[in-house]
Amino acid sequence: MHCTSDTLASPFDPRQAAQARRDGLLQQGRYLEGTAGALMTGEYSSLDRGLSASQAIDMLRREAADAETIYQAYVLDGQRNLLGTLSLRELILAAPDQPIERIMVRDVICVGTSTGQEEVARLVREHDLLAVPVLDEAGRLVGIVTCDDAIDVVVEEATEDFHKGALITNHVGNLKEATIGLLYRKRVLWLVLLVFGNLFSGAGIAAFEETIAAHIALVFFLPLLVDSGGNAGAQSATLMVRGLATGEVVLRDWLRMLTRECAVALALGGTMAIAAASLGMLRGGPEIAVIVASSMLVIVLIGSLIGMSLPFMLSRLKLDPATASGPLVTSIADAAGVLVYFGIASQVLGL
Repeated sequence: MHCTSDTLASPFDPRQAAQARRDGLLQQGRYLEGTAGALMTGEYSSLDRGLSASQAIDMLRREAADAETIYQAYVLDGQRNLLGTLSLRELILAAPDQPIERIMVRDVICVGTSTGQEEVARLVREHDLLAVPVLDEAGRLVGIVTCDDAIDVVVEEATEDFHKGALITNHVGNLKEATIGLLYRKRVLWLVLLVFGNLFSGAGIAAFEETIAAHIALVFFLPLLVDSGGNAGAQSATLMVRGLATGEVVLRDWLRMLTRECAVALALGGTMAIAAASLGMLRGGPEIAVIVASSMLVIVLIGSLIGMSLPFMLSRLKLDPATASGPLVTSIADAAGVLVYFGIASQVLGL
């Protein structure tokens, strides 16, 4: 959000501001984890709107030892309402006697104490901010979130998404120091669940035993086709998860993304089908080549659409879309690929 103020203000009291910072730090524990209130620091540089540029520099010099950063200062009134902000560069370049209220930026990007840390990190990244001011419910400045804290959030969120993408239940901490038992507990749940999920692939193979027995050459291409669908799906899921996480894509974009993904998947599948057809011709003749090529096209298309749609579906259900990538998409795409491959084979071979 943007904070603006042009109202007349009571005089700024540095001692009151210092006490306010201490009170903010004491209250910081009451903010929920993952919010700007829990992430912020109360050691910010503050100025009175009535100061000149030279007076403001002198004040920043006195505050430098205790402030988290002096490169961005915040102009406050007596009630700690945020009136504007200005950088140290602007102060140095200004005439010594120039009032800071003439050079301060009044339209300030700021957040509330309950704003999610991901949103704070996004604002820092998009606007190249050194820090984001944090306001309480009454609109008073209670702290700032610096860019290095925002970077820590980005790293933390990226690490969490990587783990969820591999279906690891929670962050394992320092991998080098993690115990065997910890690594086992973090990985076992989803792997066991996917064992039962992969039974669908086995059931699909069992349903086409006669087709496989009549043309054993079909088995040679099964891993190639199934893995291709899983790989295409994992690629699509990774792109969609990142797009949803960064805000580049939102739920209402699903239909547009679906149309574009169909075009891309058909192009990819067609290219891969040509390569697979040549292998099919060498291994089993024209009929097998047709089966392998057409199966490759359809499997890559289905795998890509599954990988693209699953993150949207999870977001719609208020679940983390990061769990849609990797093993989960691959397992679903594998089962679909088996059914498609042997279904096409049965139709072409008349079995």
